[in-house]
Amino acid sequence: MFCASNNMAKPHLTLSNTFDPMKGISICVLALVSSMAIQAQVLTNFTMQEGLLDDNVHAVCAGQGNDLWFGTQSGVSHFDGVEFLDPVTVEDGLVHETVFAVMCDSNGDVWMGTDFGLTRFDGTACVTYTTDDGLEDNRIKHVFEDAEGLIWIGHNDGASSFDGQAFTNYTTADGLPFGGVNHIAQESDGSMWFGTGLGGAFHLSSEGLTGYTSNDGLPNNSVRSIAVDANDQKWVGTNEGVAVLGPGNGLAETHLSLIALPPPHVINPVEDVVLDAEGRVWVGVYVDYLVSVGGVAYFNGAEWVDFSAEEGLAGPNVRQLAVAANGDVWVATSTGLTRFSGTPAAVSSHPKEAWKVYPNPAGQRLRLEAPNAMVDADAEVVLRNALGKKVAQTTVHGFGLDWDVSNLPEGVYLLEVTGLGWTQIQRVILTGNRR
Repeated sequence: MFCASNNMAKPHLTLSNTFDPMKGISICVLALVSSMAIQAQVLTNFTMQEGLLDDNVHAVCAGQGNDLWFGTQSGVSHFDGVEFLDPVTVEDGLVHETVFAVMCDSNGDVWMGTDFGLTRFDGTACVTYTTDDGLEDNRIKHVFEDAEGLIWIGHNDGASSFDGQAFTNYTTADGLPFGGVNHIAQESDGSMWFGTGLGGAFHLSSEGLTGYTSNDGLPNNSVRSIAVDANDQKWVGTNEGVAVLGPGNGLAETHLSLIALPPPHVINPVEDVVLDAEGRVWVGVYVDYLVSVGGVAYFNGAEWVDFSAEEGLAGPNVRQLAVAANGDVWVATSTGLTRFSGTPAAVSSHPKEAWKVYPNPAGQRLRLEAPNAMVDADAEVVLRNALGKKVAQTTVHGFGLDWDVSNLPEGVYLLEVTGLGWTQIQRVILTGNRR
């Protein structure tokens, strides 16, 4: 696992604001300078001033061509790549003005999820589906189209599928946990994945439902989003970071620190996970505890590159992300939209091997073993408690470290190992025979 450190030097940023009199769009140009290449990252923000229906945006989806659709507090905004067109509102037949989920299907229809049911817009008219039509719950959280064209709906009572005629419902009676389904994804074999509010990630296959929780390595059982990559790895976004489940659904790696947050916000609550055309993993993170902080980061194969409101993002309250047909990444926030263009394609040359940390849980001693790329370099090792406070620190050189941690109380800690410009963060448990 390789994550951007809170104290790691960030790429040099050059900010400038320009005004396009034709569109009135504020553009922040971030020149990301590295030893490998000079790339241009452009962040463009859109608000009501540019024609967005409402700045409070809950959801975003990429439609056909250059079309983008945004679920807002006042209805659904439509952007054709150049300008905002007529929105879809309650006056057009939308079941409720506050839209929490938007999905653009392969037929060109747009599905809009609210707390009062599901509305489908075909470009001309709206049709609404509720519990009266067989939908299990009207409180919609997510809408997804599978490879066969079946529409899946995540809601407060579980999940439902719709074939155009009838709904098939999956609830606690079928083995799903209480708390509803936040997100739905599909693996290449056609099996489905559900991210649940309280019970972890669930895999629906021909063998039935199988659950994966913190006992299986998830950082947290509140799963907000799941993205399946080309290798059938599941990137599971939770309330405490990302877990990667391999093709066999075993834990492959975890990423707990995705964006730089001020202490004590070390672990990142992930709101959404998406994959772009280059295979990069993008996440949206938001913390609303004591202070409101958040941002967006992408994983380039070796480290996380993050962006905050101070660096041009429309706001810290990140809700959802989507990748447009041209490769741009769109971010929905409570204070407008941000479009990422020109993301660097270069991958960092940081080592990809991870430090081995064992035993975990640990008793009186914690052992660290360096990857091959680190055996001749110094590394700083820090332990933080559950509140993010630094409770122990040391420096290691060479192959590893045998660390006496017997003076620390039992509990869950974050272990940070920083060296060669990258940081690995891992959750460790101190328990057992304490002194």
